[in-house]
Amino acid sequence: MCGVCGCDDDAGATALNMQTGQLIVLGSHEHVHADGTRHSHPPHRLHPGSHHLHDHTHDHSHDHGSSTVVEIETRILAKNDALASANRHWFSSRKVLSINLMSSPGAGKTTLLERTIRDLGNRTPLLVVEGDQATSNDGERIRAAGAPVVQVNTGTGCHLDAQMVARGVEELNPPAGSILMIENVGNLVCPALFDLGEHRKVAILSVTEGDDKPVKYPHMFRAADLILINKIDLLPYVDFDLSRALAQVRAVNADASVLYTSSRTGEGLDEWYRWLESQRQALTTSDAN
Repeated sequence: MCGVCGCDDDAGATALNMQTGQLIVLGSHEHVHADGTRHSHPPHRLHPGSHHLHDHTHDHSHDHGSSTVVEIETRILAKNDALASANRHWFSSRKVLSINLMSSPGAGKTTLLERTIRDLGNRTPLLVVEGDQATSNDGERIRAAGAPVVQVNTGTGCHLDAQMVARGVEELNPPAGSILMIENVGNLVCPALFDLGEHRKVAILSVTEGDDKPVKYPHMFRAADLILINKIDLLPYVDFDLSRALAQVRAVNADASVLYTSSRTGEGLDEWYRWLESQRQALTTSDAN
C-alpha cells in the first residue's frame, strides 16, 4: 500500500503498448505479448543517452512496527523522486518536453489531447502516456487521433508514479525534439504529490466543476506551471464566475500562467499551442540536462 495517499500503489498496474499490443504487468515486471507469450525481466530505469531503461534502485524496506508512518512516506517519496530525477535527466538529454496533465475526472484532459494531436501532429511529434485506473478507452481515443500511446492502468492506484512513466517511455522511445504528454489519473489530490520527471505541470479546471476548486484543492493548483480553465463554451449554462475563479487561482499560485480554453470550439487553443511551442523551444535551445 502507498503510505502517502493510502492507495494500493502499483498493485494490479499494467502498461499496454497500443501499437504492438504488448502488455506489461508493472508490479511483477512481466511482459504479456499479443499472442499470450509471457516473460519477465528486472525493473528498469531511464539512463540519459540511452534508448533503454535500467533500474538499479530497489526498496527492500519493510514496516515491522518500528517505522513510523512519516518514515514510510519519506521512503516512498524519496524512491519516487530518485526515479523522477532520472526520468527528467533522460528527457532533457534527449530534448523531449514532458508535460504532466492533471485534473479531476471529466475535466477534458483526453479531449484536449485529441484536439492537440490533430492540430499539431503534422508539425511536432506528440506521444502520450495515458493513465487511468482501468480500461484502454482513452488510449484508443488517443491512438485514433494519431499519436503513439501507452495505456497505463493503475488498478487500485489513484495516480501515476515515476516508475510507471519510465516503463511507458521505454515502450514509446520518444524521438529527440518531441513532446511527451502524460495524462495522469483523474484526481485533484494525489497526482500533485508525485513527481514523474516532467518538465511542466498543467492543471485543468472545467467550468462544470465550480470556481472554488483551486482553494479547496490547493496543492494541485499550487504545483501547476499552467492552469487551463476549460470548457468555457459551457459558461452560459453553468454557475461559474471566471473572475472569481482567477482570484481563487491567484490565492494559491501567483505565478502560474492561466488560459481559457474550449476543445469543442477551439477558443484559447492557439495560446495553448504557443505555450507548448515556447516550452519546447526553450528546452531544445537549452544546454541544461
